[in-house]
Amino acid sequence: MKGQPNDRAIILGEYILEHKATVRATAKQFGISKSTVHKDVSERLPKIQPQLYPLVKEVLELNKQERHIRGGLATKEKYAKLEQQKHRC
Repeated sequence: MKGQPNDRAIILGEYILEHKATVRATAKQFGISKSTVHKDVSERLPKIQPQLYPLVKEVLELNKQERHIRGGLATKEKYAKLEQQKHRC
């Protein structure tokens, strides 16, 4: 996603808000780096859309709080798949 950084920041902020998306998921969706997403929504967005920024920040903070839960679930799934593969052999 190329284009004007300010326009991109608004689009990314709206996407995060609409989909309750993580920075990683947003970056993947738009084909850009996580650092670009983070910079756009944390530095550019407050300056160009101050009314949108607090809503986006709330979603990102919630994702940050839930991060350890998602990580634990991913680990659980990983070992469940390994266990299934072990029983197939």
